[in-house]
Amino acid sequence: MFTGQCLCGDIQFEYNGPLGPVALCHCSQCRRNHGSAFSASAPVQAVRFRFTQGEDKITEFESRPGKYRAFCSRCGSALYSRVDAIPGILRLRVGVINEPLGKKAAQHVYVGSKSDWFEITDDLPRFEKTERTNDPH
Repeated sequence: MFTGQCLCGDIQFEYNGPLGPVALCHCSQCRRNHGSAFSASAPVQAVRFRFTQGEDKITEFESRPGKYRAFCSRCGSALYSRVDAIPGILRLRVGVINEPLGKKAAQHVYVGSKSDWFEITDDLPRFEKTERTNDPH
């Protein structure tokens, strides 16, 4: 069981299931959304995810047709993204999870659009796009 919350604590959640591989996304939308060189997220099963507090405080922004990025309407914490094409999966931002994940990052994605001020120095696999085979089982 994983629990998590936004920065202000108004939104809290539980997830009772496996975390998929942690991807570090370097696309321009993730950089803007997180104000950083990349985002860190893992796919989770939507049926095993539930809000325990503050679901009414979530705002979703459609960043491209069919893709939604969710954040706390009070503090702005990025929480997850979802796409209409894969309704059973959320990409949970792992920085909002309270417990240790028990795994390390698995890959860098969208490295072709990464910032010029950040250098990837690890030996994780790098992809120009993302793989849709990373869903949790």
